[in-house]
Amino acid sequence: MDNTAQLTREVSSTSFFSKVLNYKVGVLPLPLYLVLASVVFAAAYLGKLPADMIGGFAIIMVMGIFLGDLGSKIPVLKIIGGPAILAIFVPSFLVGMNLLHPAAIESITGIMKKSNFLYLYISCLVAGSILGMNRKILVQGFMRMFAPLVVGTMAAIAAGISVGLLFGYTPYKTFFFIVMPIMGGGIGEGILPLSLSYAEILNKGQEEFIALMIPAAMLGNIVAIVSAALLKRLGEKKTELNGNGMLVKTDDDQEVLKEQKSDKPVDFSLMGAGLLIACCLFIFGGLASKFVPIPGPVLMIFTAALIKVFKLMPAKMEQGAFHMYKFISGSLTYPLMVGLGVLFVPWNQIVAAITPAYIAICLSTVLAMISSGFFVGKLMNMYPVESAIVTACHSGLGGTGDVAILSASNRMELMPFAQIATRIGGASMIVVASLLMKMVTS
Repeated sequence: MDNTAQLTREVSSTSFFSKVLNYKVGVLPLPLYLVLASVVFAAAYLGKLPADMIGGFAIIMVMGIFLGDLGSKIPVLKIIGGPAILAIFVPSFLVGMNLLHPAAIESITGIMKKSNFLYLYISCLVAGSILGMNRKILVQGFMRMFAPLVVGTMAAIAAGISVGLLFGYTPYKTFFFIVMPIMGGGIGEGILPLSLSYAEILNKGQEEFIALMIPAAMLGNIVAIVSAALLKRLGEKKTELNGNGMLVKTDDDQEVLKEQKSDKPVDFSLMGAGLLIACCLFIFGGLASKFVPIPGPVLMIFTAALIKVFKLMPAKMEQGAFHMYKFISGSLTYPLMVGLGVLFVPWNQIVAAITPAYIAICLSTVLAMISSGFFVGKLMNMYPVESAIVTACHSGLGGTGDVAILSASNRMELMPFAQIATRIGGASMIVVASLLMKMVTS
């Protein structure tokens, strides 16, 4: 009897250790993850974590892998974009509560700001997704995406002002300080130039307007992330609404989808060429913007699209850019979000803005935009789920928001269209808001 009990205990113990050894955090076995995380955090605590790409990648990957994995396993939260939500807002909370070691923040600053990791990420996604896309889908997508974007913008403005009136907000306050920041194209590209414009027109300090507008962009982006995750679920249940990452319906959808999902052998030297192509497209966009009054990232997108449409790039090079995009989006999305959460998502400002009225206005603005994108996209022979997701990218935090929204919906291949919605849509809103502000105050 004693031998049987002892054998049972040994089997249970072996089974427990086997489970621990085989349990994974992301792609890493749990014991290995714990060792790596311990090394990184010990280095931060002892002031030995390099404040450069090495230290920066180490800390954001350790946190991003864990938070992304955790968000995908928590019931309910995983349905509404849990990995993206945790990867952005947990680091923001840690910074807001002074719980993240200064050395870790310094290393994250090194990779995010000094090394500009966000734009490298976006460049690889734009170059790889466009060059790896079917030409027919690319052309038709760019031609049709503006209709849901324009209608969605008008619906968002109408909804935001209407709900604002219900809560006692004036149309002036709602339009200029809540709705416009949501659709302005982010903080760096939207709120900062918009606040500067307001400051010059109203003869007040720019800081006052920045503090007023950032919470709207934050809350709008949260609504867009959750909505994108729910749209993904809707597409899984109603397959006729779902393009699986394709924006436009064609006569040969299945062939196009099969082509996009076909596995071509990965050639690491070609991936290196893809990285060079992505970097050069970004540099060319910045160079061309000196002569053409269009932002560099937008010129980068159009340049990549023209290269694809006119078949100017060898197929092997397109393949290399595409595989680089797959590697970057598959491995570095949640780590990138950690960096964004630490440096660009101020926790205290989000908390300060949480009032029922403010939330209702932000919620109605974004939902009106996304709903319009869904139904107009359907009328334009686009997949409603993809059309709504692209339209959702017109709300919130620019490139930061695009990454989070497309990650939550598992639609990273829509990045070129999302960037157009964000950049052109955001720039248009800044011009419109500035002109209207001048007219109202003159």
